[in-house]
Amino acid sequence: MQGVSVDAAELAALERAACGFHFLPRQPVQSVLAGRHASHVRGRGLSFEEVRPYLSGDDIRSMDWRVTARTGKPFVRVYAEEKDRPVLVLVDQRINMFFGSRRAMKSVCAAQAAALVAWRALSEGDRVGGMVFGDEMFWEQAPRRSRPAVQHLLGEVARMNAALHADAPAGEGGAQLNRALERAQRLATHDFLVVVVSDFDGYDARTRELMLGMRARNDVLTMLVHDPFLDRLPGSGQLVVSDGVLQVELGLGREAIRRAIAGFVDARSRELLAWHRGIGVPLLPLSAAEDVPLQLRRLLGQPLRGGR
Repeated sequence: MQGVSVDAAELAALERAACGFHFLPRQPVQSVLAGRHASHVRGRGLSFEEVRPYLSGDDIRSMDWRVTARTGKPFVRVYAEEKDRPVLVLVDQRINMFFGSRRAMKSVCAAQAAALVAWRALSEGDRVGGMVFGDEMFWEQAPRRSRPAVQHLLGEVARMNAALHADAPAGEGGAQLNRALERAQRLATHDFLVVVVSDFDGYDARTRELMLGMRARNDVLTMLVHDPFLDRLPGSGQLVVSDGVLQVELGLGREAIRRAIAGFVDARSRELLAWHRGIGVPLLPLSAAEDVPLQLRRLLGQPLRGGR
């Protein structure tokens, strides 16, 4: 059923929509990575290419003083922009993602966002790898610069997405999220772009510690998937809350309950935003109720007017 699950063919078809946004440091003015956030996404690095004689107009900071002293003539070091950078996409497909009040489940939104990131990175010449995690399963693939590698990654995303169902037992929450981040930390050695697509359900102090550790050696970007249901609660009806074992019905017609829910959502949002800012990780909110490609263009680029 559309919006409830997604298959590999749908994720592959998103290649055409993976345009109008990028992850490079120079961002459009309206991008969430513009201005002070730009420093948190370094882009591709520089690799040493050669030493050559100094030419008029060369930056003196590029002087190779050792060669200059040895030869008695001025020489400069020449650098070239690296051709690629490894991109690692972490995709949350735990049971907590199997929720959606309109358009799509959070799990589907996350899968679509991961596909767009992967296709965009590949189109820019970067190597793409991924990690998909559910409540019990992990799958990972080291970054590769090939279409079959991206298709394999999206196939695994679709496989775990299809395994989600309403009767599935609750997982370990934050413990599984932290295990995924630990595995990602081992894989992303240095100078990666790590994109975490999750609702961060169950996050704790260990989650922050792991994100901070990855951030020290890599660029890290969070796509926080959410559903607007709790932001705009209906004026009546029942909200069923469960931890996988116990189940409680909350009457939405009671103002006290509505205020308590709203307060919880607001506090959680503020806390998540605060610690992302504290560790220098940009946070991009993605609503499961909106078109994902349009959201990424709005957050990381600009609306398209034809062409790439």
